[in-house]
Amino acid sequence: MNRSQGKAMKITKEIFQVGGSQITSSEDAAIYLINFDGHAALVDAGCGDAQDRLLANIRSCGVKLEQIEYLLLTHCHYDHTGGVKALKELLHCQIVAHELEAPFLEQGDNVVTAANWYGTRIQHFQVDHKISGSQEEISLGGRVIQAIHTPGHSPGSMVYMTESEGMKILFGQDVHGPLHPDLRSNTVDYQSSLELMLSLEADILCEGHHGVYKGKKEVADFIRRFMARGK
Repeated sequence: MNRSQGKAMKITKEIFQVGGSQITSSEDAAIYLINFDGHAALVDAGCGDAQDRLLANIRSCGVKLEQIEYLLLTHCHYDHTGGVKALKELLHCQIVAHELEAPFLEQGDNVVTAANWYGTRIQHFQVDHKISGSQEEISLGGRVIQAIHTPGHSPGSMVYMTESEGMKILFGQDVHGPLHPDLRSNTVDYQSSLELMLSLEADILCEGHHGVYKGKKEVADFIRRFMARGK
């Protein structure tokens, strides 16, 4: 799928990629925008190095900043969360993360968040809503986003799933890993989480670094690539 440097990419009429290494800053993980009839949410926030471009891309998708109700975090790593504190001050949205991930963000843990891998420090912030347990439903504009705990890459990693244009859209940011002791990764949990993601039978996978995959077979094939590593 082609991308233009600095511009948002349409995935469905309600789902857009508004940030990432080819769109905002080279160190950013992907940032996705969900817009359900003027009720909006962001999935992850990148490093925060190109905030003006990110905000411009959000607006280009027809979304006003005040319409963003949630910032849904998939996990604590710096390339996904370094931009959270500054975004929170502008958007006044609820920050959502799993309760197992929240302490690393609230305490500004530069090892577990991998901020030190980037030669920097993470600005700590409060998580407004902590997901507990294996799954929770989040309501956005009368529609449902499922938050699903998928540990392995990190203890509190999550994926989010919703429907758009009759298709299951899976925001599975770091399906690919990596696994590392500093990140408190767990190989057994990771493989179990891949099995879970496969069972969701998503039509579209919005990944954190490898792009957008369309079609059930293409999504499944991508996930299976990493299942094979652990065997």
